[in-house]
Amino acid sequence: MNLLQTIEKENVEKLSQRKTVPVFGPGDTLRVQVRIVEGNTERLQAFEGVCIGRKNSGINSSFVVRKISHGEGVERVFPLYSPLVDKIEVLRRGEVRRAKLYYLRGRSGKSARIAERKDTMYKKAPKAAITTGAAA
Repeated sequence: MNLLQTIEKENVEKLSQRKTVPVFGPGDTLRVQVRIVEGNTERLQAFEGVCIGRKNSGINSSFVVRKISHGEGVERVFPLYSPLVDKIEVLRRGEVRRAKLYYLRGRSGKSARIAERKDTMYKKAPKAAITTGAAA
């Protein structure tokens, strides 16, 4: 491992200690709490939508969330380890067969729905149970 990879790995470990990142993937409905700075005040704003893609590349990891706002599709790319992303909540898990759900851009209404995954393994299970595969 070269010097850049070791520095990147240390930074990812340091940033992941400050906040917990839940296990999520494409098709999951997320609520992302984003820090908004307006003048001297700072507040949290929720962005709730479907995760349509994820890029895992160390410190440059990011994910794309899509929602429909006033009949218009809105997508935002969030860096996973950004200090502006305060919290990520998984509201429901979607059952999909693709890694990138870009086909949702051309759909609306019932055809844009994603079926809910019936897994019980990830629902409120302790971290040790997820890694070992044992039921809690």
